[in-house]
Amino acid sequence: MTWHRAMASERLKEGKKKMLTVKGTLLMLARHDDQLFATEALCRHMRWPLAYGGKLQDGCLRCPLHQTTHRLEDGSLVEWSPFPLFPPYGRLVGKFSKEKPLKVYDVREKDGYIEVNLPSKD
Repeated sequence: MTWHRAMASERLKEGKKKMLTVKGTLLMLARHDDQLFATEALCRHMRWPLAYGGKLQDGCLRCPLHQTTHRLEDGSLVEWSPFPLFPPYGRLVGKFSKEKPLKVYDVREKDGYIEVNLPSKD
């Protein structure tokens, strides 16, 4: 694992998310409740970009597409594809892919930058 600079700290405001590629890995960075989080950028359910419309609330990230929800802290699954407007549709669509946790990465602020600890690609 190696630390890589992702972006200047000042560019990520409280309650905001950014999608970016760091060393070939597509990530979503978020600042929520005065903490930094780094996750994979696409929803584990239907591969939707989480930075675009995803909701940060109560330490969780909710996908805007089908409302799949993960904990930011560890990526664990809270709710899989409930699609509350029409729950039978959500259950049906949820069966198209296996329930999976969201990948999370160690993240820190150092010298005015946000850095992410990524696995080495050998």
